[in-house]
Amino acid sequence: MYKYVKKLNYPINIKKKDLKMAKNIITQLGGYAGELGAALRYFSQKFNMPDEKGKALLNDIACEELGHCEMISTMFSQLVKDASVEELKAAGLDAYYANHAKGVYPIDSSGVPFTVAYFASTGDVLADISEDMAAEEKARAVYENLIDLATDDDLIGPLLFLRQREVVHFNRFKELYDYYKNNGYKGK
Repeated sequence: MYKYVKKLNYPINIKKKDLKMAKNIITQLGGYAGELGAALRYFSQKFNMPDEKGKALLNDIACEELGHCEMISTMFSQLVKDASVEELKAAGLDAYYANHAKGVYPIDSSGVPFTVAYFASTGDVLADISEDMAAEEKARAVYENLIDLATDDDLIGPLLFLRQREVVHFNRFKELYDYYKNNGYKGK
């Protein structure tokens, strides 16, 4: 069913370490509006879609979100690659380092670990798709905040790409929502 393509959706080649941005970027992996939550949300919700159109859309976007997890993880790894323990401590990453060294772990920028409580699968198709649209808008807003904080074009490029994908996903979910609503589908 799944095929892994050994190429990122957008090239990432960050040359300068930036530990403050690494601490901020990791939120898009494990934070409340992050890519891991999106992937699991859409994968879980697809099973309740009333037809193949809905199942296919949620599955396609869930798979793309896993690719976004890989992109965020790559950015984080490149941003911390050459950092010393002293630099990590100075950037407020000492607790992260104590638990994970420079490994990738899904947390938010405050250090709160990922939890499945960040998303729902209600069994109500219209409610779930509404949540999906809201999730895409929240992720877009976080990407815009990260872009505001970033100073390196090597980081800004991938963030702009990911921000635009959130807009595309929102629009696709809105189309699906309207399709079900206009065809008389009433939630469950």
